[in-house]
Amino acid sequence: MKLSSLLREKADALWNMSFEHPFVKEIAAGTLPEDKFSHYVLNDSYYLTVFAQIQSIAASKSDDLDTIGRLAFHAQSTVTAEHALHETFFELLGVQRSANFTPAPTAYQYTSHLLSVAAAGSLAEIVAAILPCYWLYWEIGQKYKDSQPNHPIYDKWIATYQDEWFGELVNEQIHRLDNLGELATDAQKQRIERHFLISSQYEYKFWDMAYNKETWLFANP
Repeated sequence: MKLSSLLREKADALWNMSFEHPFVKEIAAGTLPEDKFSHYVLNDSYYLTVFAQIQSIAASKSDDLDTIGRLAFHAQSTVTAEHALHETFFELLGVQRSANFTPAPTAYQYTSHLLSVAAAGSLAEIVAAILPCYWLYWEIGQKYKDSQPNHPIYDKWIATYQDEWFGELVNEQIHRLDNLGELATDAQKQRIERHFLISSQYEYKFWDMAYNKETWLFANP
């Protein structure tokens, strides 16, 4: 069994929880209150800024020019496509992320996890840590592709993650992890699995964070 298939199997229960989370289901139905999506998109914008940094660090961990170029392209794609998408959402929602924005606890914890893996981990470990964000969103896009939210924001959100250009990026990273996994030791594979599953749990918690409009227990400075 390929490493990616093994990881996907081990994460299946967690991913099914994401598929059935009310945040996701209410987007597909067009019934999610916009204040919950506003909380999501502000924190996701912060998350994606860090995500692009992690992709860039991943590129720096490789000594293969093609891999460096592709991972740099992924980082650029995050900056251009994802942030452009969020700018559209910001305008439609009438919100803006300030320069001193404080992310919600889950967003902070998730990005801290990714930064920790990027600082100490191998290229394979970094790819494993960021892959759930790619892959889970692609599966959500496929699962709900026939939904009709009839909402200007939620229609666009679902359409983005079912688009073939996004699927190609997902499959590229899956293939990359499988190739790197063939060279990994058993100890390295254990770390790869741990990072993948931790990120999968944070993906689920991210929906919870948005749906419950999670905040810190102290007043933000």
